[in-house]
Amino acid sequence: MRIVSLLPSATEIVCQLGLRDHLVGVTHECDYPASVLGLPKVTTSLIPHDASSHEIDLAVRERLKTERALYSLDLPTLQSLRPNLIVTQSLCDVCAVAETEVQHAAHSLPSNPTVINLEPSCLEDVMMCIRTVGEAASCSERAEIEIAALKRRVAIVSSRSLELVHRPSVMLLEWIDPPFCAGHWSPELVQLAGGREVIGTSAKRSQTTPWNAIVEADPEVLFIACCGFGVERTLKDIPKLQSYSDWGSLQCVREGKVFVVDGSSYFSRPGPRLVDSLEILAHALHPSIHPLPHGLIPALQLVATS
Repeated sequence: MRIVSLLPSATEIVCQLGLRDHLVGVTHECDYPASVLGLPKVTTSLIPHDASSHEIDLAVRERLKTERALYSLDLPTLQSLRPNLIVTQSLCDVCAVAETEVQHAAHSLPSNPTVINLEPSCLEDVMMCIRTVGEAASCSERAEIEIAALKRRVAIVSSRSLELVHRPSVMLLEWIDPPFCAGHWSPELVQLAGGREVIGTSAKRSQTTPWNAIVEADPEVLFIACCGFGVERTLKDIPKLQSYSDWGSLQCVREGKVFVVDGSSYFSRPGPRLVDSLEILAHALHPSIHPLPHGLIPALQLVATS
C-alpha cells in the first residue's frame, strides 16, 4: 500500500497504526513523528511564512468568501508517488487542500486511489477516524488496540476528575488577533480535565469572540492554544493580548492562571496526541490529582501581573 496524507493528524494516525513504511507523501506541515520529515511534500501554503496573526486571519476570511483553500496540491509530485490511499479532511474549509481539488486529482491518477475524508468534531469522532483509517488500510485489529489504549488514558483522567469538589471556569483561546474561542473537541477536553469551558461549545466550530464577552465571563483559568502555532510563536502575540482593555482585571490574570500550550502539536491536531492535550490540561488545572505523564511538556504558566 502507498499512502498519501493531506493533513498532519492523519499522518500521526497512519504512523500510530504502524503504517509509516507505507506512507509515501505528506503535507508541508506534517512534522510528527520525526521520521516523516524527509518524505515528499504534496502541498504548499499560500500564507507567507512571516505573516502576522491579524494578516493570517484576514487571509482566511478572504478565502472563505471565495470558497478556496489556503493550501494547494502539488499534482506532479502526487502523480509521481502513485498512491492507492489518500487521507484528507472536510472539517476545515481553509486549513487543508479543498476536498473538490483532492477528488479531482484522485480521479486523474492512473493508480485510482481510494480517498477517505476525516471530519471529527469531538473526541469520539477522533477514535472513529482511527478506525476508518485502519479499515481502509486493512489493519482494523491494530486500530482497535490503539483506540482502546487511548480510551483507557481518557478514562483515567475522567475518573480522577470525578473526585473534584471545585471545577474552575476555563476559557481555551484558539486565536489572539482577533480572539477566537475554541470549539469542536476542546470544551470536551476541558470538562474531562476538571474544568468548565465558559465560552466555547462542544462539537461546534471555533468562532470570533468579542473581547468584552471574555471580560464578562471572567474565567478563573485561561489556556492559550493558538491554532497552528507552537508555544514560541504564540508568545510573540502575548503583548497584543495584554493590550486589550481590562486584561489586568481578569481573575485568571490576577491569580496567575494563564497558560500557553502548543496548539500546533496538540490542541488543534485531532489525532492520537489529542489525549496528550487532555493530560496537559488536566495537570495544569489540578496538578495534585493529575500527574503529568512522562515525556509530556507542561503548559507554560505566564507570570501574574501586579
